[in-house]
Amino acid sequence: VLAAALAGGAAASASAVALGWAMGLPTEVLKSLAPKSVTAPVAMGIAEQLGGIPALAAAFAVVTGLVGAISAKYLFDALRISQPEVRGFALGTASHGIGAARAMQVHPDAGAYAGLALGVQVVLAALLMPFIARQF
Repeated sequence: VLAAALAGGAAASASAVALGWAMGLPTEVLKSLAPKSVTAPVAMGIAEQLGGIPALAAAFAVVTGLVGAISAKYLFDALRISQPEVRGFALGTASHGIGAARAMQVHPDAGAYAGLALGVQVVLAALLMPFIARQF
């Protein structure tokens, strides 16, 4: 569970920052984009520690959650992923609270795993993102 959450969170953050960097976004915006896959209040705190813009981090987190909650069913169906536990864990990892709420509407097991993933993701992001940022 820990390895999956770490891999999912790292992929979400790194891909967003890499795309933003490729598009030439300012450093403050990139630092605000990094914590997009954790819930908005935590994303704001992390962005502030990184030197980003907390309000922008909250907006990125909300948009990420909405996009994930809306598109997940279609993506899971296209990939033929049917296990509610896997769907829930993926939603909680990538789409935090909004994704977890959607997972709970679909299946109780999906909601439980989404909540687990959300909690692990928040702890990992809060501990590791500031540490990793200091390394660069």
